[in-house]
Amino acid sequence: MWYFGKLLVCSFMVCLFPLLGVAAAELEIPSVKVQKAPEVDGAGQDAVWAKVKPVTVKDSASGTNILIRSVYTEDQVFFLVQFPDSAENFLHKPWVWNTAEKKYESGLHREDTFVFKWNMMDHDVNLSNFSDDDYRADVWYWKANRTNPAGYADDKSQVLAAQPIKKSTELTSTSGKARHLGRYSDAGKAAYKELKTLTEYQGDLVDRYPASTPEGSRADVHAKGTWKGGFRTVEYARALNTGHDDDLQFEPASGKDYLFGVSIFSLYGRPHIENSPNFYGRGRISEPLRLKFQ
Repeated sequence: MWYFGKLLVCSFMVCLFPLLGVAAAELEIPSVKVQKAPEVDGAGQDAVWAKVKPVTVKDSASGTNILIRSVYTEDQVFFLVQFPDSAENFLHKPWVWNTAEKKYESGLHREDTFVFKWNMMDHDVNLSNFSDDDYRADVWYWKANRTNPAGYADDKSQVLAAQPIKKSTELTSTSGKARHLGRYSDAGKAAYKELKTLTEYQGDLVDRYPASTPEGSRADVHAKGTWKGGFRTVEYARALNTGHDDDLQFEPASGKDYLFGVSIFSLYGRPHIENSPNFYGRGRISEPLRLKFQ
C-alpha cells in the first residue's frame, strides 16, 4: 500500500506545496493566527493554508511523510494534514454476504485513519504506547468510515499506567516493564452507530457503521477527509477551550507549547506482524511534536 514511484511523490511535493516544509527534526508545529477560519471540508484549498509552511513528519509505522499545517482564530484551532495513500479505504468491517452459507460475515476491510495524540500531563512524557512513563492523553481519531461521513473525529483519551486500570490492555514497554493501556471514549454519543447483526439479505456488501450525529464531549473535534489521486487530505477543527474535563485546553496567550504526536494508523498497541496486510491497529506515535501558537 505504501510504495510510490519517485515521480508521483515529487509531483505531489511540487504541485501541492510550493513552500518547502520545515524539517521534522525541528519538532515545532507553528500555529498562525488568522482572521478568517478555513472551511473544514477536507479539500485544503482555503487561501489561508497557502500562507502557512507545512512541517514534514514521518509516520513511525510506515515511514510515510506527513505534511502538517496549523492556524487558529480567537476561539478555534485548525489542522491540515496531507500524506500519500495508495488506496481509498472507506469501509470498516462491513457485512459481506456469504452466498454459500446464506448469511453475513464480517469483512476484512479496514478504514483509513489519522490520529492526533496530545499530552495532558503538566510535564513532558513519552507518548508511545510502549513508554515507561505514566500519562493521560487526549486523542483525536479521524476514521474514514466511522466518523468522516458525519464530519467529525472521535474524541477519546488514553491512559498508560504501571498498575492495572479499568478496561485496559497489558503491554510491555521497550525496556521490558509491564504496562497497562486504557482507551476510553469521551462523554457523549459517537458519530456512528453499529449494525451488530443482519438477519435478512440487504445486498452483497452492507456498511456496518452508518453515520449518526455525535453529542457531548465526543463531538468536540470536527474533521473531514478526502482522497484523490493517491493522496489523503484531512482537516481538523476544535474549540481552544471545550469546557470539558476530558479534553486538553489550549491557551494561546499563555506562551505555552503543547506536546503531541501523530499516526496514520490507529494506536491500539498491537504488535507488528510480518506479512500483515496492513498496519491497522499497529500504529506507532511519531517523534515528539510541539504546537506553538504564534
